[in-house]
Amino acid sequence: MTRILLIDDDPSLLDVLSMALEDAGYEVLTAADGASGLRSIQDKAPQLVVSDVNMPGVDGFALCRRLREAGNHVPLVLLTSRDHDIDETLGLELGADDYVTKPFALRVLLARIAALLRREALRGKPDADHSITSCGITLVPERLQVQYQGVDVPVTLTEFRLLEAFVSRPGIVLSRDRLMELIRGDDSVVADRIIDTYVRRLRRKLEAVDPSFGCISTVVGMGYRWSQEGAKGGHG
Repeated sequence: MTRILLIDDDPSLLDVLSMALEDAGYEVLTAADGASGLRSIQDKAPQLVVSDVNMPGVDGFALCRRLREAGNHVPLVLLTSRDHDIDETLGLELGADDYVTKPFALRVLLARIAALLRREALRGKPDADHSITSCGITLVPERLQVQYQGVDVPVTLTEFRLLEAFVSRPGIVLSRDRLMELIRGDDSVVADRIIDTYVRRLRRKLEAVDPSFGCISTVVGMGYRWSQEGAKGGHG
């Protein structure tokens, strides 16, 4: 049975989430703060962690940073009730796999958890049905795997969906709102400018393989566009 750790200083929310996850067939561990959550991760090795951001002591950001600095890449979903997209940006920069903004529907959180667990289960398996190739990038949707010029590029679930949205629509200008619609796939409320953070992270990861990567072009005042011309360098 898949083991999930919930970390939140709100006992009532822990109870609600625990019941929902147990009903969905997961084994649930809980922790009331980040410090005890870190101990549970070390001792119990959960397959996925859901953590609130706003906690006393070790908050969700600190927890994420400590895990990644220690080389622990357990899938991590952050829960945030904050309104500013800077909080979402910071979580992504620290290495969180996804985030859900409070208040949220339980089905949204369950869907994110299922998608991340599916990604982990498919990693390392032989190539499944099909792949998509563009600009020297190969996407394997069944494994949520990205390769650029033959090099594996680690991406989060949302980054993969963003890249897939671009590659599937070459030459089309996609607004931030449209991209949010394509990559989130639910009714959670997020700031559309968070797309800029996702794009920046993708560019950084791909440029680490080849500094001339430039297939994602910025269209000022409109959004972004995927173009194979960018394989020759420069992204504007």
